Amino acid sequence: MKTKYIDLVENTFDFPQKEFQLDDDQLVFHGIPLMDLIKQYGTPLKFTYLPKISENINQAKIWFNVSMAKHQYEGRYFYCYCTKSNHFRHVLEEVLNNDVHLETSSAFDINLIESLYEAGKVSKLHYVLCNGYKMPEYAEGIARLIRLGFKNVIPILDNIRELDQLDREIDQPFEVGIRIASEEEPKFEFYTSRLGIRYKDIERLYLEEIKPNPKVKLKMLHFFINTGIKDSAYYWNELSKCLDVYVKLKKNCPELTALNIGGGFPIKTSLNFQYDYQYIIDEIIGHVKFTCDRAGIPVPDIFTEFGSFTVGEAGGAIYEVVHQKRQNDRENWNMINSSFMTTLPDTWAINSRFLMLPVNRWKDEYERVLLGGLSCDSDDYYNSEQHVNAIYLPRYEEENPLYIGFFGTGAYQESVGGFGGVQHCLIPSPRQIIIERLEDGKAHFKLFSKEQSYKSMLKPLGY
Repeated sequence: MKTKYIDLVENTFDFPQKEFQLDDDQLVFHGIPLMDLIKQYGTPLKFTYLPKISENINQAKIWFNVSMAKHQYEGRYFYCYCTKSNHFRHVLEEVLNNDVHLETSSAFDINLIESLYEAGKVSKLHYVLCNGYKMPEYAEGIARLIRLGFKNVIPILDNIRELDQLDREIDQPFEVGIRIASEEEPKFEFYTSRLGIRYKDIERLYLEEIKPNPKVKLKMLHFFINTGIKDSAYYWNELSKCLDVYVKLKKNCPELTALNIGGGFPIKTSLNFQYDYQYIIDEIIGHVKFTCDRAGIPVPDIFTEFGSFTVGEAGGAIYEVVHQKRQNDRENWNMINSSFMTTLPDTWAINSRFLMLPVNRWKDEYERVLLGGLSCDSDDYYNSEQHVNAIYLPRYEEENPLYIGFFGTGAYQESVGGFGGVQHCLIPSPRQIIIERLEDGKAHFKLFSKEQSYKSMLKPLGY
């Protein structure tokens, strides 16, 4: 009878996979034995595998170039990275090694761009797409970049009054984009996104306020779906509505040359993950070309803003199961040596799913469990609802430590969790490791930050 954890995985999924293999009974991630990381740095531990960032960026470029060649699409493709997904400098520098552009969300993002420029990582020719609600400091920062000589700063209008605000701050000709307020999926609590400008207001905004203003040119139409790019009737319907607006505007506005399809690609959250990226891109490019050809207008340049897709699969977290609590006849709680609310806040905030696997003991018998964090909060757990399937792990043995890894955690978790600041129940942020590949192919580990000290957490509280 097959009762080992390795048997369960091999009977359920196609395993091993490109990024996951085994060395005896221990997990190897992109050729890196994770037990080596644990032995060197201990747990809890978070890591960023930088080569995965470049791999995903360049793969997306290939997909778009293949589709554009297939459809004889005459526009260009621009890959933009959403800085809000992960602001760490080592992440941005890896991103910028791949000839990509940036999207910002707030005033401090402009300071981040300026810092990268001073370090020689960003040039004045990079596109900087400025999304988000433009508070005065944000508008001032956008104007500052333009005065500095940045040629491709495009503030995306989120509401009608932002144009006047930008016009006052910017003392030279500039380009803008307009974000469409898309309709949300029926399961949402609201019908129309709070972000962007209503369909019926867009044409009036252009004709009455942008076109008469000699300083301003409309460069881009921004289309964003909150749930990401999916092969669903909802997505294709919203894209068609967006293209109808683009065609209508383009006939009155020759300067409009760019379509930002926004939204994001999904990332791997299970060993059973399936998503045909090339097919979806083929459909998008084909749909845009068909619509423009039918209307007799040139196709637009295509911009994308990929955040989670860029950095999500580069991140991981490793914990030790320090105890098992048997609470009743059916529920065994494996307690980790950290807090999900502190280190993976999306697991409790929005029930996000992450790919979870044991790091060691794959040849031991398995059991069904729940996972609990150290905090005294009832929401500090990870169970089968987030995991899709029931959670099975090698049986807990007090004298034989079990380590578990969460993968695909590279987007948003540090910023939402408040890296380096006050943490829930004062449970510290874990140490952070950067993993690079050397020219000879060997992995290089670098400690980015130690486990948070009590002094660094108490200081902001006034102690």
